[in-house]
Amino acid sequence: MHSIALKMLLGDRAKYFGMIVGLTFASLLITQQSAIFIGIMARTFSFLTDVSLPQLWVVDPRVQHIEDIKPLQDTEVFRVRGVPGVQWAVGMYKGLLRARLTNGTFQSCVVIGLDDETLIGGPARMLAGTLADLRRSDGIIVDAVAARGKLARILPDGHTEPLRVGDTLELNDRRAVVVGLCEVTATFQANPVLYTTYSRALTFAPPERKLLSFVAATAIPGVPPQQVCAQIEQITGLKAYTREEFKRLTLLYILKNTGIPINFLTAVILGFIVGITVAGQTFYNFTLDNLRYFGTLKAMGASDRMLLRMILLQALVVGGIGYGLGVGSAAAWGSILSAHTQLAFRLPWQLLALSAGAILLICLTSAALSIRKVIRLEPAMVFRS
Repeated sequence: MHSIALKMLLGDRAKYFGMIVGLTFASLLITQQSAIFIGIMARTFSFLTDVSLPQLWVVDPRVQHIEDIKPLQDTEVFRVRGVPGVQWAVGMYKGLLRARLTNGTFQSCVVIGLDDETLIGGPARMLAGTLADLRRSDGIIVDAVAARGKLARILPDGHTEPLRVGDTLELNDRRAVVVGLCEVTATFQANPVLYTTYSRALTFAPPERKLLSFVAATAIPGVPPQQVCAQIEQITGLKAYTREEFKRLTLLYILKNTGIPINFLTAVILGFIVGITVAGQTFYNFTLDNLRYFGTLKAMGASDRMLLRMILLQALVVGGIGYGLGVGSAAAWGSILSAHTQLAFRLPWQLLALSAGAILLICLTSAALSIRKVIRLEPAMVFRS
């Protein structure tokens, strides 16, 4: 009976391909838009992703997300170091400063100041130079994407040349020498990322009474980080987060206070509606066209359960093909564009499972519309017509 169901499905090529096209488009739209949304959300806490060594982040209690920097006094580093359970703690600077390029134009850059002694929080992957080169006079490390793009030197003939080790920039009217190139996760606003030492970052930044952005710390092995966070908050009066808690705080702020989620959710819902409309209607028409065959099988003794299995098999076959084509197209599209552009695209396995569930729901809904017609079918009416 299963082979008969497949022959019926493949026999009507127009509706067969119509259902596959509808499900492919639905799967493509759901997967693509969701993957871009996840990629954008991951960029909101890209700084925490790159700086993976510290377990704890100590900030002002009023901080709402990673970019909502409320400076602290430098003495807070020593207070955190004195909290029981803290293995080490260092200060970090993070700010948005303007870099003056060789042609006189300006570009906003994220400047990260690392602890002068340990350089904790530096880029994990260096493409040129070493992290220790930051100790050279006026040294900065530039992310490679920005060196080839927004910070590239503009030649007299109009062409651009990537920024290289030894080239110079101006940060707040102060000379900065490129001593290395690194690979970092793209930021939410796609600004270039520059690394330097904490003391040098303070000379680049506009003068303020407080300039310490974070205190990055790690708990003593064997001591739960959450317990150390509670100790820090009780003793210092500051707010302490684990890395995952700080990511979650940032993510929830973006979800609650921006229109990004609703924009992508609308596109995902549209893909779901298109799938149900196109595939459901086409599958229903396909069932109507084959009612005489279902009636004949019913007259020959086929049970409603057997017919139900046949219809479900037909729906799942077109659903599986449409899902595979849609997800494959989305993955290929995302891989190609993300490799050559700044497209935010992330395709975790959870998203693949979610997309599969959406397509399965579309297929079951389409099958349900057809099953009712078949179950109510009287074989005598088929032969009479």
